[in-house]
Amino acid sequence: MKIGFVSLGCPKNLVDSEVMMGQLTARGHELTSSPELAEAIVVNTCSFIDPAKQESVDTILEMAGYKKTGRARRLIVAGCLVERFREDIRATIPDVDAVLGTNELDDIVALCEGGEGHANPLEPYLYHDLTPRVLSTPRHYAYIKINEGCDHPCSFCVIPQFRGGFRSRRLESVLAEAQRLFAQGVREINLIGQDTTAYGDDLGLNDGLAVLLERLAQIETPHQKWIRFLYCYPNRITRRLLDTIADHESLVKYIDMPLQHASPAVLKRMKRGSSGDIFLRTLEKIRRAIPGVAIRTSMIVGFPGETERDFDELCQFVEAAQLDRLGVFSYSDEETSASFALDGKVDKRTIYNRRRRLMAVQRKISRGINRALVGREVPVLVEGPSEESDLLWQARMATQAPDIDGVCYIGDFGDAEPRAGQFRTMRVTRAHDYDLVGDLIDQPAAEAPLVINPFPIIASSAGHRHAHQ
Repeated sequence: MKIGFVSLGCPKNLVDSEVMMGQLTARGHELTSSPELAEAIVVNTCSFIDPAKQESVDTILEMAGYKKTGRARRLIVAGCLVERFREDIRATIPDVDAVLGTNELDDIVALCEGGEGHANPLEPYLYHDLTPRVLSTPRHYAYIKINEGCDHPCSFCVIPQFRGGFRSRRLESVLAEAQRLFAQGVREINLIGQDTTAYGDDLGLNDGLAVLLERLAQIETPHQKWIRFLYCYPNRITRRLLDTIADHESLVKYIDMPLQHASPAVLKRMKRGSSGDIFLRTLEKIRRAIPGVAIRTSMIVGFPGETERDFDELCQFVEAAQLDRLGVFSYSDEETSASFALDGKVDKRTIYNRRRRLMAVQRKISRGINRALVGREVPVLVEGPSEESDLLWQARMATQAPDIDGVCYIGDFGDAEPRAGQFRTMRVTRAHDYDLVGDLIDQPAAEAPLVINPFPIIASSAGHRHAHQ
């Protein structure tokens, strides 16, 4: 059977899609990127915020059309939207043949084949190194989910309701998967989880993430490698973690640490605590321990009770912090979140204007940081031809995470044509607000070429760069 996939939302959702695709191919099914040829279509949804919910519903309806105009006989809806609106989906979209929650991934084969699912939706799920998986990212990078679920009480977040309590993969399982991916030619591994800095807590590991990173850095590979982790919690940044990153060349000097706000009053209502002053001291500690580190964070504007004074405090913090990367999200009033019951709701127009104002502050900072790089020679990982122009190729510095950060555009290849997955040296010639332009100036190391990924996913939404710069 030919099966098409649509994966929406964050990299954590993407990994779930890859696991489901792996189970299907292990049973002999064929993946197709052409929805009109698919006999079954799976839509893996996101519903973290309102725009994600709307995108998920629109995509389900679009794919349902192929039951009339294409070959599709089965439409399966999976993911977070199912966790929230399981019965509503069944009742209002009759073209949906089956639904699959985040803990029911093992049922994907049976549901695509027209059978019944048997997984317990309340039993927490977490894949392991022996779980079949088909990568849908370009061959040179991949994501590894090291933990699932969350125990933090953030009032705006509904993830614990969908994903369950925090649980870690075994250390040896993560290492085995990483070893296999590097052996397959992957150059960059990105570790993900709702809170990667809590990795190993439930396994009795002290400073579990630092232990894992050190072991990953010791994996021998026939080529250079990058290892980064995303989504760390600010009060879990330990000295050992920082020293580990600083001590190993393959651990990229990049910290992704969502702070969400800087006003103590707003952070208290978010049930996160802390303050902008404490965050500034944390940033100073990180920069002192890891020279040249790039730090990105995300902020929420328009949280219930956020006053103009609170917002001004946030803007002043961003000015003082001089962050390399910043994602700004408009508060989404999710009915099952604790913050839904809070008073002091901020109107949508004010939220929209605050988001634009904060992004304008960051745009100026980012432009200055990028301009300071003009003339410098930096190592980059070549991505492939640019979608912006046939004349350009695209690459990333270690301080640019895939999908969410800016990129580097290569204009002059020098004497050696680039290949996707190569590590090269680029001289920066121009700087834009978020992206850089440069020329390759080195000779590439001799490496076997990477096989081009067939990209079996019909469409993917791993992040919106306009909100994540």
